[in-house]
Amino acid sequence: MWSEATDDGTIWVYGYGSLMWRPGFPHQEAIKAVLPDYSRSFCIWSEHHRGTRGCRGLVLGLAPQPGAHCEGMAFRIDPKDWPETSVYLEERELRGYAYRPDHLPITLIDNRTVLAHCFVADPKHPHFAGVIAPDDAARIILNARGEAGLNRDYLINTIRALQQHGYQDLHLQDLLQRVLRLTGELDAGAGI
Repeated sequence: MWSEATDDGTIWVYGYGSLMWRPGFPHQEAIKAVLPDYSRSFCIWSEHHRGTRGCRGLVLGLAPQPGAHCEGMAFRIDPKDWPETSVYLEERELRGYAYRPDHLPITLIDNRTVLAHCFVADPKHPHFAGVIAPDDAARIILNARGEAGLNRDYLINTIRALQQHGYQDLHLQDLLQRVLRLTGELDAGAGI
């Protein structure tokens, strides 16, 4: 179990994908936040939640990128809830995925800077997909489905959560347009 409390004893978790719209753990506060020097991309193979071994999907990961920033949500966890929350997060985020837990400084919308638990892409993991061309990523996302549902729903729900909080990720929106274009091509032909 990993733990890193701030000076006042609070624990923060940073969400930049599905944690934004489905955290799944109790929290005392949810606030907009920015992680500096990292970017969000579909760089992790999913063989569980959004794909299978036979038809892998893609999920988001954080990669270091000096000068970039990733907008998301920070969740303040009551220290008494942390043992159960950390077990839940390890099962959800580390099961077969190319993440490594890390503690990184994030800036909250009210300009506080706090140390937060983050899941960062691990390029050494066999499920690390790396950089995938947008058209290839769109095809993968269109066709994949896992225990948690369609891979494209993961993309759509992430974009909706970002928009709900006033954020815009142009790369994700472009990827969605590519997925929709492929969906239209399939619908015009023999169907899905």
